[in-house]
Amino acid sequence: MSEQLKFIVEQLNKDPFKKSFNLITFDSLEPMQLLQVLNDVLAEIDPKQAMDIREEMPEQTVKRMSSLLGMLKYKPPGNQSDVSSFRQGLVSGSKPVVHPILYWLLQRVPELKKRAYLARFLMKIEVPAEFLQDDVINDTYHQYEDLVEGFKTFHKECEHLRTSGFSTAEIRRDISAMEDEKDQLIKRVERLRKRVESVSNHQRMLEQARQLRVEKEKEESLTHQKKEQKNQLFQAEQRLLRLQQQLKDLRQAAADANPESLMKRLEEKIKINSYMVSEKLPKELEGMRCTVQYLQKVSSEPAMGHADLQELEDKIRGVDSQINHLIEKRMMRNDPIDDKLTLYRQQASIIFRKKESKAEELQEAREELAAAERELKQRTSQTQGLYGEEVIRGDELKRLVGKLRSKGTVYKKKRQEIAELTAEYGVLQRTEEVLKRRHETVQQKLQTMEAEKGISGYSNTQEELERVSAIKSELDEKKGRTLDDMSEMVKKLNSMIAEKKSALAPIITELRSLRQHRGELSQEYEEKKTQYESCAAGLESNRSKLELEVKALREEVAQNENRYHHINSMSEIIEMQMERAAEEMKAYVSSDPQERKKTIRDVYMKNIAEQELLGKKLREEQKLVRENHGANMEQMKMWRDLEQLMECKKQCFIKAQNQVSIGRVIQEGGEDRLVL
Repeated sequence: MSEQLKFIVEQLNKDPFKKSFNLITFDSLEPMQLLQVLNDVLAEIDPKQAMDIREEMPEQTVKRMSSLLGMLKYKPPGNQSDVSSFRQGLVSGSKPVVHPILYWLLQRVPELKKRAYLARFLMKIEVPAEFLQDDVINDTYHQYEDLVEGFKTFHKECEHLRTSGFSTAEIRRDISAMEDEKDQLIKRVERLRKRVESVSNHQRMLEQARQLRVEKEKEESLTHQKKEQKNQLFQAEQRLLRLQQQLKDLRQAAADANPESLMKRLEEKIKINSYMVSEKLPKELEGMRCTVQYLQKVSSEPAMGHADLQELEDKIRGVDSQINHLIEKRMMRNDPIDDKLTLYRQQASIIFRKKESKAEELQEAREELAAAERELKQRTSQTQGLYGEEVIRGDELKRLVGKLRSKGTVYKKKRQEIAELTAEYGVLQRTEEVLKRRHETVQQKLQTMEAEKGISGYSNTQEELERVSAIKSELDEKKGRTLDDMSEMVKKLNSMIAEKKSALAPIITELRSLRQHRGELSQEYEEKKTQYESCAAGLESNRSKLELEVKALREEVAQNENRYHHINSMSEIIEMQMERAAEEMKAYVSSDPQERKKTIRDVYMKNIAEQELLGKKLREEQKLVRENHGANMEQMKMWRDLEQLMECKKQCFIKAQNQVSIGRVIQEGGEDRLVL
């Protein structure tokens, strides 16, 4: 407890509370002051809690603090009775209740701040189910849930960006790089401006370029407006078509409807809903309640071992055997009235099961319909958010299907043309192969003729010479072009180098002076650094010594405070004992017999006498039990034998009765056969 108080006092003396407490002053706070300290800590976590508790009723204060602690997931120790005592202690500002709360809160202030901030947006409002039947309230509640989910995603993205590793050094480097690029662009603009000033009529040309840029911007804005208006027109046409289709459907429904059919539909709906409300849903609710009660009973019971499970299995087997025995008795009885009723019972049970299955199918269909409607709304909102257009329905969908069909016919025609072209390509490929074979045969004949004439390889050599000459001419042309390009490039590079040198000359001179200044500053920096390090080392050694002294003094103060509290408590105990001894002596010395009866000695002597009388009575009873023990055991054994004898007679009687009934059944079956 002392460590807990130390931690609380240390945290309250730091930022942002800045209290000037020590262990004695904090321990001597009044209940109202202690509750105000707790309220200040809660106000640091949630700013809405900042107030003076003297201006608020105690019940409201406790309710407000309990709700916030529940939202922060603070669990008071103990069971339900301890929870009620916890609330009473919070009302009265009890130290054993408030100190653990302060210790728990001060340990995790940043985490609880974040939790309180998120709870303002993530704690959902509970809306009763009967209010959600209204379409407007239901839509608003769904929008509220969507906003909560959106807040979750945005908060996760924000936390991810905070922890993604972006540092100020990188941002500063990016800013310096952008400033360098800005300077380069300014210099380039100045250079281009100088070049343009040498051209005649440059002001007029600049004005025309400015007007051209303005007109292009106007053209872009007009095209954007035109596109938006086209989208709006398309959406309006779709909305008109959808409304026309809805009007058409409503007119058809009104034309087909008559009062009798409407009443019939309403009666069917009322019957179905009344069955669901009066029979099905109450049974399901009762079944769920029984299941919950059974689960609560199971959870409240202690853990079962192997012996308990074996005992339960034996009980289950005994009950099953009893059920089978009763079923056999009922079958042997064979009452004709029951046989007639069983048929009707079976039919009624079949109808009841069918009714329940249809009700379940209806409920599942309604749930699927509601889920499909929610999914449709979600998909519609997603498409509107992504594309800004509504879903195509009705006549527009039919028109789109017609277009797709016409495109499908065109696709089939094109596919047929492609098939014809592929067939023609195969024919041409075959023709090419035939021509290649003919060319090979002609080449072979030509080679044989060249061999006969003694000039083999003449045609190949001629073709090779022509090809080489063509390649040589192309290479010569390329060499000429590359030489010209290289000469032009060299000229450009020389001019650029001269420009860069002229531009860099003043910068280089400035850089030399800056380098010299940098050398002087670096030397001065090294001197200052050595001075700083020596001074810092001295201060650090002094600080460590002071910290050790402060630590020793704090430990001494803590020991003295503990000794002081211990001595105070011991002195109070001794004073109470002295007072009690004085009262005892006063009563013992008093001449009044009533006062002397109140002394502790007389009370203890009276209790000792009563206990001795009680022990004497118990010894006498023990003696009687020992004397009658043998006779009682013999009598109990005789009763057990009598019970076994009666049970055996009962079993024999049941077996005889079963044999007689089986004989009757066999005899009746034989008589029936004789009759047949």
